[in-house]
Amino acid sequence: MLFFWRHNKMKRFVLSTPPNPDGMIHLYEKDYHYLVRVRRLKNGMCFDAILPGGTETQVRVLSTVDNILIGECLGSWKEAGGPSTTLSPPATLALFQGLPRGAKMDLIVRQAAEMGVSFVVPFQSEYSTAKQGVNPAGKINRWERIVKEARQQSGSSGETKVFPPCGFDAIFGHWESLKKGCRRPQGILLHQEPLEKGSFHGYLGSSPDFVAIAVGPEGGFSPREVPLFLAAGFKPVVIGNNILRTETAAISGIAAIRIIILENKNWSPGPTE
Repeated sequence: MLFFWRHNKMKRFVLSTPPNPDGMIHLYEKDYHYLVRVRRLKNGMCFDAILPGGTETQVRVLSTVDNILIGECLGSWKEAGGPSTTLSPPATLALFQGLPRGAKMDLIVRQAAEMGVSFVVPFQSEYSTAKQGVNPAGKINRWERIVKEARQQSGSSGETKVFPPCGFDAIFGHWESLKKGCRRPQGILLHQEPLEKGSFHGYLGSSPDFVAIAVGPEGGFSPREVPLFLAAGFKPVVIGNNILRTETAAISGIAAIRIIILENKNWSPGPTE
């Protein structure tokens, strides 16, 4: 059987701030350069946009004078869901990522944003050779730019928040905070060794409304770290027999979770012979 991927979403511009009460927006500097110089928008032309919170709208360009793009949001953008909406994902996704070497974290952030992950929490694992660094604000600014580019490229309507890198013990505070208010949270530990005979399908069969996946850095998790995840309610899963790079493991795990959750409502096993 052949499967074809069809990408039918147009690029949508991600607005960092909401319009004023009259539906007007003012864009400057990099936003102006992208829309006017790169996309060559002119007065009277429209572009698709995503407002903070995920509401979709169209914006009509009114002026591009003095390096300021002035536009107006069209349709019933004030209403919940906006003039055109996408279905909300059935579960909120979070990625707890052990800090990898080099620029791998940039790639992981980009892929997570494209896949609609809501929260990315980088942390310092015992096996992390990369360090938290002395300028977390600089990293966050870079990751925010990467997230915005990824959302505009992929058409993802959900926001992706990247937290500053933290120490290992701090991630459990994030876990408790992020799952607060969720009825069926589920944590999954992507481990390099089969600790239990568990599977993505088995853990996600109850249709959780919040799923967090924890991925280690190069070398995986240490013997001290694994029991702490299990005590916090995370369930261990191994993806096949292949040894995956940390960035490959992260996107593979996210993709598996997203596909299973999206198909849970529609999928049913076929007849057995």
